[in-house]
Amino acid sequence: MDVRSMVEGYRDELLEKLGKLVSINSEEGTALPDAPFGEGPREALLAALDMMEKDGFRTVNLDNYIGYGEFGEGSELIGIVGHLDIVPAKKEDGWDTDPFEMTEKDGVLYGRGVSDDKGAVVASMIAMKVLRDMGVPVNKRIRLIMGTNEESGSRCLKYYVQKEGSVDLGFTPDGEFPGVHGEKGMVGAVYRSKKTGIHSISGGTAKNVVCRKCTVEVDKCSFSRKKLEDYFNNHDLEFEIDNNDSGTVITLYGRAAHASMPELGINAISWLLMGLKEAGFQDPFVEFYTSHFGLHTDGTGIGAACSDEYGALTLNNGVIGMKDGVIEGSIDIRFPVTYSAKKVVKLMEGHLEDENGVIEILHTGEPLFFPADSPLVTSLVEAYREVTGDTEAQPMTMGGGTYAKGISNTIAFGCAFPGRDYKIHDANEFVTVEELLKQAEIYVAALIRLLNV
Repeated sequence: MDVRSMVEGYRDELLEKLGKLVSINSEEGTALPDAPFGEGPREALLAALDMMEKDGFRTVNLDNYIGYGEFGEGSELIGIVGHLDIVPAKKEDGWDTDPFEMTEKDGVLYGRGVSDDKGAVVASMIAMKVLRDMGVPVNKRIRLIMGTNEESGSRCLKYYVQKEGSVDLGFTPDGEFPGVHGEKGMVGAVYRSKKTGIHSISGGTAKNVVCRKCTVEVDKCSFSRKKLEDYFNNHDLEFEIDNNDSGTVITLYGRAAHASMPELGINAISWLLMGLKEAGFQDPFVEFYTSHFGLHTDGTGIGAACSDEYGALTLNNGVIGMKDGVIEGSIDIRFPVTYSAKKVVKLMEGHLEDENGVIEILHTGEPLFFPADSPLVTSLVEAYREVTGDTEAQPMTMGGGTYAKGISNTIAFGCAFPGRDYKIHDANEFVTVEELLKQAEIYVAALIRLLNV
């Protein structure tokens, strides 16, 4: 029996396991003594480990931070590093189905995590089962590592490395095929301003997601309603404007996207504040925001715009809020793989503060880069080509940060196929059943090659 047929034999099991994991809201929650990232991530980890244990794999739970299932023997370790946590999802965010009830329509699965990254974790489980069924000599240990904090800091993987060390060869199924040999560096920052006439402002669900909805309240008659409506209508934006006893409430609806590709989204914060400025609303904070960010997604307004042969810097404003009269918002920067964090921060000097607001850099992270002709990259790319027959797609670099930055000898490999937008941080996240099965088939081929590296 060929590998494809063996994978196909696990179709129903794959769907059952994925449906179970999707039903668990594993968004980061309140830390508890036995749940470092909240009850949801812990529940997802326990469920996944139970699946692997029932399938006969050796399992280990590292204090509900992270866990793994493995088989094989030997001193060398091949790691598959996936995550079970998710970004937030609510039906009112634009979902056509319940995000926590996996729904299949014409061979397409919808639900939070079906693509990022629960679907890939389950496909990896199936790949390990098929490889074991094949009776291939396994002279290395193969370990599926499942984390619970990738979307909000990857502290779970840091805990794993402290307890277990690294891997000899590995991939994280949380990027794109045919392989990601470079990941941009990152700068996390916040902006603050208390010079404003805005009564309240709120928007966004996560720092690494383009803001889909933003609401602001301002004084009545502090701007031209007609100019604001014209501005929004001229750009085909969905909005609401209502008056109440204290002022005028404006809500703008944009389009979410991953922070690594902010140009694919419509940032509700940026468009709303730009609209207010165009409508004559004179405000120190609005002036600060529009001059430092505006509608740009390349860092131009803070002097950070730069690029190399692998791509350009991106900037996303994900979340905004107001407390005790101070407006604060998040900044997510992804910078080119051949730059250093020090160099990018240097570019921003002189652009981080004026009389209307200030930008504070909170943390930085260096890029990840493997030569495209390195043994790890070539082995994985060849596995992809062997299964798909696609020789056109080339290994790439990307703006998304994965677990590969937190563990040695690892790159992102799948689960996204070239040219596909799975709406991974947006409403109606999806993946096709056929793609999940193909992923599993590719991972079988990849593991066989890594056994021989």
